Amino acid sequence: MNTKTHAKRFSIIKLFLKSKVFTLILFLALLVIVFSIMTGGRFIALVNIRNVLQTTSVIGLLAVGAGALMIAGFVDLSVGGIGTMCALLCAVMLRAGIPWWISVIAAIVLGGIGGLINAFFINKLNFQPFIATLAMAQIAEGVSFIICNARPIQVTEPALRFIGGGRLFTYIPYSVFIVMVAFVIYALLMNKTRFGRSVYLIGANPEASRLAGLHPKKILTILFVNSGALAAISGILLIARLGTANTTGITNNRFSGMTAAVLGGISFGGGSGGMAGAFVGLLILGSFNIAMNLLGLDAYLQTTAAGLLLIVALILDYFIVRRSTQRALKLAEKMESGDSI
Repeated sequence: MNTKTHAKRFSIIKLFLKSKVFTLILFLALLVIVFSIMTGGRFIALVNIRNVLQTTSVIGLLAVGAGALMIAGFVDLSVGGIGTMCALLCAVMLRAGIPWWISVIAAIVLGGIGGLINAFFINKLNFQPFIATLAMAQIAEGVSFIICNARPIQVTEPALRFIGGGRLFTYIPYSVFIVMVAFVIYALLMNKTRFGRSVYLIGANPEASRLAGLHPKKILTILFVNSGALAAISGILLIARLGTANTTGITNNRFSGMTAAVLGGISFGGGSGGMAGAFVGLLILGSFNIAMNLLGLDAYLQTTAAGLLLIVALILDYFIVRRSTQRALKLAEKMESGDSI
């Protein structure tokens, strides 16, 4: 019995050491070493680690929503606009004296509605996801200006400020726990439930998923509503941390979630990757952004560096898809050879 248990544990460890997640962890460790040397040790200071965690807490939920959609083979470019719009709605309601929890719920519902509109464009009107979500992003950004009259709004609600600015043991932001819980829940949802397996099947082979009796459009609607709601929560976490809401919000982070997901091994082609990898990809992205600040690069160079990082992520995605395709072709050839025999 003990021998079987040890053998099983050794097998699990062996599989982990061969997994993408382990490779990503090694890459993250390498980045930490390199950035620490380049910054004279400042990168691994406790204050800086807190900044990395704080950064990931803002875009972490975007990575969760983007990852789930990408596994199904879709993208959402509207999350930045939707998240900013929902955060401004929350701030306006708070300023009007509405209880904070009602304001938060209303903002999340608005985010879900934005995702529902995206799904309607794609499912019913057959818009391409890129075009539909880009249009939704522009609509949301325009509504954001209307909501606040293009002026920043102060957020002084104690409950939100506590969530956004509070820390455990001085260095770990409470918002980080929200993101970590979200990753755990979605990892279990994608790997341990019928719904999660359906998402993978849709991303790998949409036609096969329909023949299997699934409802791709229904699942896609759920994923887009989920993406919009998570974008709203991300926007709320940002204003809770900063104490102000403005028309910029998380608009500049519209690609951050997808970048983290791709860095974490989730392919734009759909059907591969997972939330564990996306979380490590998120830490890689957060570390990269903070390192750029510590190195004193100006905003223009940081934008350029972020673009280069996205290109690297896309190149990795290309090789992942290519390798998966080659494996599928080899398997098909073996099956055909076996049938001929």
